[in-house]
Amino acid sequence: MLSFPRRFRSILRPAAALAALPAMAGCNKMVVLDAAGDVARRQGDLVMISTVLMLLIIVPVMALTIVFAWRYRAANKEARYEPDWDHSTQLELVIWAAPLLIIICLGALTWVGTHLLDPYRAIGRTAPGRPVAATEKPLDIQVVALDWKWLFIYPEQGIATVNELALPTNRPVRFRISASSVMNSFYVPALAGQIYAMPGMETKLHAVLNEPGRYEGFSANYSGAGFSHMRFAVNGLDDAGFAAWARDARQSRNTLDRLAYLRLEQPSENEPHRRFASVEPGLFDAVVNMCVEPGKMCMRDMMAIDARGGLGLAGIHNTRRLSYDKFAARGSNPAPRRGAVTALCEPEAGDGAGSGLAAPVDPSPLLGAGLSRPGERRPGTSDDARRVVAFDPAPPATGKP
Repeated sequence: MLSFPRRFRSILRPAAALAALPAMAGCNKMVVLDAAGDVARRQGDLVMISTVLMLLIIVPVMALTIVFAWRYRAANKEARYEPDWDHSTQLELVIWAAPLLIIICLGALTWVGTHLLDPYRAIGRTAPGRPVAATEKPLDIQVVALDWKWLFIYPEQGIATVNELALPTNRPVRFRISASSVMNSFYVPALAGQIYAMPGMETKLHAVLNEPGRYEGFSANYSGAGFSHMRFAVNGLDDAGFAAWARDARQSRNTLDRLAYLRLEQPSENEPHRRFASVEPGLFDAVVNMCVEPGKMCMRDMMAIDARGGLGLAGIHNTRRLSYDKFAARGSNPAPRRGAVTALCEPEAGDGAGSGLAAPVDPSPLLGAGLSRPGERRPGTSDDARRVVAFDPAPPATGKP
């Protein structure tokens, strides 16, 4: 075995690291600039054109810096010496006009590009020269960022997957994205730019995949201990391949209902691919409204009540015990001093609840702290106080608010 003196080893190590850079370039790190989807490809073109426009100023300035430093060095006695020179209108025009023109071009380019590639905007084409027909329906996919895995729900096909995303090529895709606990970021470089996933909120992403193949998606926002394993496979399939994949997913014995989701929501790392043959209707809407647990009031209902002035004192005790932390997950164990606001009525269709409620909501009048039941007058209370106590938010007999 060859051995080198210590001073040579200190030189060889940095040299070896530099020599490894071309090999690293062999990894598919240029997928952002050479993507398989039309949206991602146009985003890459926007980056390249913007870079070239900026280099039109940067490169000449760097080159002229070297030229002037060399030409007017102290040792060059032949250089032109003009100590009284202080202004040139022609030079000022060049110095200010060139950057101004580039800024105008960059502004126009980014204004048009960012509006056309707005993730909330439906795409107008699937490829150059192939506009989207007005009757063409995009594929809806609901995405939930969990700790630490990804859940994909296909409402049209009635299936769901974990850490596996299949897309038909040349068909517009509309993603509805949310999260279960902390903010995350959904990113498939070959498909489109990243978009944040936030609990209690819904973000959207429109994209298309043009080339079949196997790609990778991942989380682009740190979200805890298992963040580095939040990666998922992306399979680009033709129409026949996608239909076969959906049929194969329906052969699974797993069912994704609300209780199964609560178990899946518990933190785990390196989660293998998993498929669900059926999904409870409205589950994603319940995730967004943070009311997957049976009997919990949906966030949109709570906001609607708040917009009408709230429940007043009568709603102080309208809660159920709840446990929510990254180790136990929601609804796992009863815990004191924690609670969720109880639903006052059965949710409407599409809430992901209704039939999944553990028991009918109790329609009995609610009690506030130290208050009597509605309509009862405590000794010593005034008529005004009685009117406050008499507020009854209970639903009518139909069960609807």
